[in-house]
Amino acid sequence: MNNESLYQKALAFEWLSVEEGMHLFQHAPTAELMNVANELRKIQVPHGKVTWQIDRNVNTTNVCIANCKFCNFFRVPGSPEAYITDIETYKKKIEETIQWGGDQLLLQGGHHPELGLQFYVQLFSQLKSLYPNIKLHTLGPPEVAHIAKLEKMSHTEVLTALQKAGMDSLPGAGAEILNDRVRRLISKGKCGAKEWLDVMRAAHQLHITSSATMMFGHVETLQERFEHLADIRQVQSEKPADTNGFLAFIPWTFQNVGTLLHRIRGTKSDITADEYIRMIAMSRIMLPNIKNIQASWLTVGKEVAQACLYAGANDFGSIMLEENVVSVAGAPHRFTYKSIQDAISGAGFTPQLRTQQYTFRELPSSIQEQVVDY
Repeated sequence: MNNESLYQKALAFEWLSVEEGMHLFQHAPTAELMNVANELRKIQVPHGKVTWQIDRNVNTTNVCIANCKFCNFFRVPGSPEAYITDIETYKKKIEETIQWGGDQLLLQGGHHPELGLQFYVQLFSQLKSLYPNIKLHTLGPPEVAHIAKLEKMSHTEVLTALQKAGMDSLPGAGAEILNDRVRRLISKGKCGAKEWLDVMRAAHQLHITSSATMMFGHVETLQERFEHLADIRQVQSEKPADTNGFLAFIPWTFQNVGTLLHRIRGTKSDITADEYIRMIAMSRIMLPNIKNIQASWLTVGKEVAQACLYAGANDFGSIMLEENVVSVAGAPHRFTYKSIQDAISGAGFTPQLRTQQYTFRELPSSIQEQVVDY
């Protein structure tokens, strides 16, 4: 294969095959990959700003029977440390979030064996009645699939009820690598790759905006990474023309500290800065039908995330006023509303606060500088 012809194919917004993408990742110089991805970013995101968000990740429960080998957060049913978040805690955290300028809750939890659809419908409805302006970016395909199994309902029926109750958008959580060989090794209790994709297909048919993710750097092969990208791209191509579908793609690196994957299999997070930057560039190149590519500063840090802005990324994600899952596995990085803007400006871009739908927001006058240590 010829690198230059593949660059031209990518710049024409044509789909590269899995084999072509792998060839570029393995053989193209990093500077050339960055340049191609950067040119694509300029076309897809012509305003040239780097967007960011203020939200808070609140866990509905830490009880989970999925038994993911990369997660230190979950507790088994009956554990003395198990909890289900109560409404007073939600109210306190939402009011703090609003005070700090946030407009959204990312609500996720575990595969609780006793929490069915009615629990989430009541929770979302109550939160929306109390705080109608807060956006609910809620659950994820594995949780939707889990609820569907508990209730013996279809994905569409579950999503319709959640949407009616207040779900505003669907996170891309639980994708890891969309390959069942990998999933059997790291997240056997979650839905398979096809079901994850099918939940997203159903969400897009209901005009629910979603995002997609990829956690890499553990037991997957390079081919499985690129097949993951191709599967995401395919589902995006099937969405109704008047919907967003996957509005963003977020690749992030496996964090190994204290995880079963590390303790039992010896799996380490050894993705270098160069490899992460190359994966960001290849995400932009392989996903011409997804507009926003997010750099995961939480897992790779400020300097690497800044470099990604020249490799196809156009978004820094959220300052995350609270995050309890990836951090527990060793991700040490934190931003405040000032430092994330300084990081973007320091990289040579204009920072722009956004919503989950990627519309621009003015910086709220009520915002307070916070350095939060959870």
